[in-house]
Amino acid sequence: MYEQILENLRKSTFRSKFKLKEKDKLYIKQKGMSVIESHARDFIAKRVAPAQIPNDGKQTPMKGHPVFIAQHATACCCRGCINKWHKFPKNVELTPKQQDYLVGLIMEWIKTQGA
Repeated sequence: MYEQILENLRKSTFRSKFKLKEKDKLYIKQKGMSVIESHARDFIAKRVAPAQIPNDGKQTPMKGHPVFIAQHATACCCRGCINKWHKFPKNVELTPKQQDYLVGLIMEWIKTQGA
């Protein structure tokens, strides 16, 4: 389901720079994928799903959690990137289906990193 978008993201010079470090992989192993997915759901729901985000474009840190890295690698980090790469309109709350898609993409990317 995500093969084509992941391939397109790998071709992006900026997106392809993001990789999980060993400490990120260890964190994932310690917490388990279900906990990481719950973190991804929470971050997407609170940081990018609302229609209006006061700090859009700056709400996702570049480090500090494996999901943050994955969000940048998959263009799920802000509404501008989500609009550009995934064609979900800005200034409209993301539907549960759209949120599921983004979380699924993030988790698939994490799996491709060997986590």
